[in-house]
Amino acid sequence: MLSIDVFTSDYKPIAAPLPGWDAGQRATWPASTATLVHGRREAVLVDALITEREARDLTEWIRAKDKVLTTVYVTHGHADHFLGLPVVLEAFPDAVAVALPEVVPYAEEQLSGPYLAYWESLFPGLLPARPVVPRPLDGEVIGVDGHEVWPVLVGQSDTDPSSVVHVPDLDAVVGGDVAYNGIHMWLAQTDHAARARWLEALDTVEALRPATVVAGHRHPAAPDDNAASVLAASRRYLIDFDEAVEAGTDATSVMRTMTAKHGDRGNPYTLFASATAQYPDPAAADTGASG
Repeated sequence: MLSIDVFTSDYKPIAAPLPGWDAGQRATWPASTATLVHGRREAVLVDALITEREARDLTEWIRAKDKVLTTVYVTHGHADHFLGLPVVLEAFPDAVAVALPEVVPYAEEQLSGPYLAYWESLFPGLLPARPVVPRPLDGEVIGVDGHEVWPVLVGQSDTDPSSVVHVPDLDAVVGGDVAYNGIHMWLAQTDHAARARWLEALDTVEALRPATVVAGHRHPAAPDDNAASVLAASRRYLIDFDEAVEAGTDATSVMRTMTAKHGDRGNPYTLFASATAQYPDPAAADTGASG
């Protein structure tokens, strides 16, 4: 029998918000999850967070489960989901870090100089040394004590390509950034066409008929991981944002509309970055890689 446990890292201050952010408000990175899928003896970790401190907290949390960590699976190429890998692999040297072959080049790109400089500007002095790129997954399935865990390529989320992890034994999907739970969705790297593809990715997840969807960014006080509500809320957010951009004239109007409809979601800085990116200013800083 398999089980799922979720480690949630709380909101984190960032040191270099985009120009135009209200200096009177604290800019934060959204709360993030790392999920342990485990059996009687073995365990697979899905995603590995970003800062050294939270990755070390994650490793202590895993140790307390008293399982053999065999694999760390990375859902997509955004570095806030895998810069913690060297800390995890140091603690569990027999584990391997993998991603789908389609995802690996994007993870490699995130470890290039300009991207690493971007992440360091957000979290100066807080990132682990010697970043690690996940290797391509060999085969289509990951075994956990004789049970099967299936990575599924879904295409677009807040980046493309993205994947989720299907755990059929539990009617569960560990969703990376395909679905968000109680947090503003990162849409800075999307246009109308990308958001339409993202809706198709949600359809792909829904077709797996999960009862549970664990979002890669989940509010620490989110009431549950009910698949129907998480998927419906994510779909509604995408549609509302797309309509707000179409009807709006600038980032402020989009933020006003989305706050009226989704103001209970956490991390308003994400909404600011997403709205600002829809009306690019050549003088503004690159919104780079996030999510």
